[in-house]
Amino acid sequence: MHLTSSLIAQLRLQNQQIAQSKFSSAQELVAWHGAKQAQDYTHAKWAIGLRLPNATDAMVEQAIDAAEIIRTHILRPTWHFVAARDIRWMMRLTAPQIAAQGAARERDLDLNAEYFHRAHDIIIKTLEGGHQCTRTELATALEQAGIKTDASRMVHVMMHAELELLVCNGSRRGKEQTYALLDERIPPTPAQSREESLAALAERYFSSHAPATLQDFTWWSGLKVGDARTALEMIKADLTSMPLGDLTYWMPKNQDLERSFTASAYLLPAFDEYLISYKERGAILHPSHSTNAITSNGIFKPIIVVDGIVKGVWSRTEKRTSVLIEPQFFSDVSAAEKARLAESARHFGAFLAKEAIIR
Repeated sequence: MHLTSSLIAQLRLQNQQIAQSKFSSAQELVAWHGAKQAQDYTHAKWAIGLRLPNATDAMVEQAIDAAEIIRTHILRPTWHFVAARDIRWMMRLTAPQIAAQGAARERDLDLNAEYFHRAHDIIIKTLEGGHQCTRTELATALEQAGIKTDASRMVHVMMHAELELLVCNGSRRGKEQTYALLDERIPPTPAQSREESLAALAERYFSSHAPATLQDFTWWSGLKVGDARTALEMIKADLTSMPLGDLTYWMPKNQDLERSFTASAYLLPAFDEYLISYKERGAILHPSHSTNAITSNGIFKPIIVVDGIVKGVWSRTEKRTSVLIEPQFFSDVSAAEKARLAESARHFGAFLAKEAIIR
């Protein structure tokens, strides 16, 4: 069998657990993906919920509050969800590359090792004993200790505390995230070598995102090209490759390429892994529509996916008992496709415990 763009799209729907999920909990699903981008908090919860049967927003919130999944900066310098049991080895692997990207700005702000050491001491003293505080509350504690937090310094303080595995998110307080000491919130996990971590990250990615290229994995992981290539080499025995054009796509050896696929339509959230986790997106998003789905400053809009292909974008307006969904298609869609999209909208409404209305 030859690899085609259509087959890539359908296999990704399957492997990303969109078409049919084999998981029942948020923690299992996030662990399968390795990490899931969570820049937009409300949309990130739907990214989990749409991949689980009978999931609700409250169920995902409960998993976050119970520290089963953690929202932190990992892989790349942006928010991701990661399973609690994976945060230590994954952070140790990717923290250096995240820290390096903020180094120049930190020098501009005169943030040095002594500054971070003093700041982290105050954060630990403020949070120890099971306390959970918002960023504003922690900034107040730092200012009272004579540590400046203005001019975006607080962003760097909390980023460093995350990268050094000092803090993680606590339970939500209304609409605000709180922070807690990671070691008080997440039980110890076995240490593993850097080589083991590289192989584990590659295995997670090529299982959950296949078919994918080395370039895709390098982009998603944030690893240097050499490290990404090494990681892929470590797991090649469990993968098979197929060419398409100038690219080589990798997938698990047990990937079923002969299965039949059911016609489908989905409302995927902003920054969903289905689109953002690949360097080369041509198999699922036609280049002529790229600027309609991704803004010039890198904002990935909520997308409509029909039979694996991005066919439009959508927005939502929440009311007390309903959610209004407004689709914007790139081209004409059939009545059958609109009917399938209506089913996805009902799924989204059930997730929010609201009636879904499509305009």
